[in-house]
Amino acid sequence: MSAENIFLLLFLVLVGVILAVDLSIGNKNGKTVSLKTAAVMSLIMILLSCGFYIVLITYGHLLHGVHTTERLQEVITRFRQPVRIIPGDLDASLAFYRQNLGIEFLTGYVIEYALSVDNIFVILLIFRVFRVPQTQYHRVLFWGILGALVLRFAFIFLGATLLERFEWILYVFGVFLIFSGLKSLFTKAEEDDEIDSKHHPVVVFLGKFFKITPNFHGERFTIRQNGVLYLTPLFIVLCVIEASDLIFAVDSIPAIFSVTKDPYIVFFSNIFAIMGLRSMFFLLAGIVDKFKYLKTGVSLLLIYIGLKMLLEHYLEQIGFTNIHSLLVIIVILSGSILASLVADRRTNRIR
Repeated sequence: MSAENIFLLLFLVLVGVILAVDLSIGNKNGKTVSLKTAAVMSLIMILLSCGFYIVLITYGHLLHGVHTTERLQEVITRFRQPVRIIPGDLDASLAFYRQNLGIEFLTGYVIEYALSVDNIFVILLIFRVFRVPQTQYHRVLFWGILGALVLRFAFIFLGATLLERFEWILYVFGVFLIFSGLKSLFTKAEEDDEIDSKHHPVVVFLGKFFKITPNFHGERFTIRQNGVLYLTPLFIVLCVIEASDLIFAVDSIPAIFSVTKDPYIVFFSNIFAIMGLRSMFFLLAGIVDKFKYLKTGVSLLLIYIGLKMLLEHYLEQIGFTNIHSLLVIIVILSGSILASLVADRRTNRIR
């Protein structure tokens, strides 16, 4: 078994343990997830992500089985990483390589986490439109995240394969992200809030092949009545969320490829952010209206990442590194959050 497969297998085992713990402490008693539980889980996921960053800067060379200068050069060339090999000093070269992996992971994680916040707005809207009981939020989100892991895995490694064969696709990604950012920036909030629970494409598609019950049946996704299989509205909501995540993945995955061309780092940063989405949803669900300019911040983030993709070679020449990129991303997101809090305070004063 290759080094990549061993590293990936260990990572998936970690993911499995996290999901098992999440399921066990989640909606066990049919109650809504408390704000305190959501805050604790969010903190744990952030700490686990920081812990994985430490693993990468300590043992990251094991990811691709790098033990020689020749292998290091091969990996650097393959994934176009901005790492300088120090002649005659393998240990120092590996240290630079591991530090770069850590920064790539951290930057990708912040990008995906930020874009996940935008996803929360959509998920909350879906729950409201389909009138999902709050006690079932956790179950839908758990299975939704599990499905997202599989979809992201396929998307990421397909994207990496295309980038290796056709470098010009990076520019296509860049243009697409700029377009998505501009479209989001100039789209009114009420236009985003249009979801038709009866005529949604997912509902129409499933309705052609299955019978659907009009009422919820607890935690069940399907029921049998008179020997006939019915889908419950809870399963419909799960499918709508998966479809929405697929749309978000079209933005978020190319965005992380602006940071690193290593599909494993893209996958790791994506998965950690997605696993934190459930707890972050319960943490932010009641206060999303306070973040008036967060959508603007996410739009500007997409535009910035798209421009970074188009100007990648120029930025490399002037010494613009992933650390600089991480700082720009933090400034954009912090600015949008701060502006939102200031605007919310002013609105409360007027009232």
